[in-house]
Amino acid sequence: MPYLSSLRALWFTACLLLGSQVHAQAPLVMAISEGTSGGLDHAQVIAKYQGLANVIGGALKLKVNVVFAREFSSLESGMKSGRFDFVMARPSDYPARAMRDDGYSYVASAKPDGHCLIIVPKNSAITQLNMAHGKRFAMPEQVSYMSRFCRAELRDRGFDMAREKVQYVREQAAVGFYLENQFADVGAIASYSGLAKKMEKDGFRLLHKSVAQPYFPLVANRTIRPEQIKAIQKELLALSSSAEGEEILKRIGIDSFDTGALQSMAELLKWLEK
Repeated sequence: MPYLSSLRALWFTACLLLGSQVHAQAPLVMAISEGTSGGLDHAQVIAKYQGLANVIGGALKLKVNVVFAREFSSLESGMKSGRFDFVMARPSDYPARAMRDDGYSYVASAKPDGHCLIIVPKNSAITQLNMAHGKRFAMPEQVSYMSRFCRAELRDRGFDMAREKVQYVREQAAVGFYLENQFADVGAIASYSGLAKKMEKDGFRLLHKSVAQPYFPLVANRTIRPEQIKAIQKELLALSSSAEGEEILKRIGIDSFDTGALQSMAELLKWLEK
């Protein structure tokens, strides 16, 4: 009987060890949010970002799966519960809140940085930003990150947007419509928006470019150790030096990764909210 008891104890211990190994090797989860733009479905997001997930997984010697956080509510709940091991998201205030409130750590952000662009029609008489006081502004919807970004920038440039004439629009493309049809004199858009990429072609002129802020940040759950984050950062920085890495960056739509924006990420929400 003692012999059988010992066998049972050994078997039970082996099962526990095996179970813990299986659990340790379970795939990690990287949530992707492209905000309200893009219109991709889950399969397209996996195809677009799985190469990046494989690079991260290679640094950790673990499998990393991509999930699409289509709604901001699911992104927030996944960060608060710690369900997501990694989050790469725009707008940038979501990863910034994950760092401030949910114990996530900064890993990297995308290049080029994000800016608010203040634009006017090419034939506008407004040639300097201070000439925009009292003019009609068209801006993204008031609760959006980019609207808050642009208002913070204009605040720092001496504008009180509560006293200015502002029309908030649902889509950034509508900013161009308002300017083109003379419903507004000045527009505010994201530097990474579709309108910004074809601004001159569509007949608009850059009046002012804001300070830079981190774009499309990648953050890691508190379960990811500092040495693991360093290993990931090393691989991300190396992407632009190989053809395969360049293809991954191109597929995502960025030039490279930056790992030096920790302070900017830590201060982003304070800047937006002051």
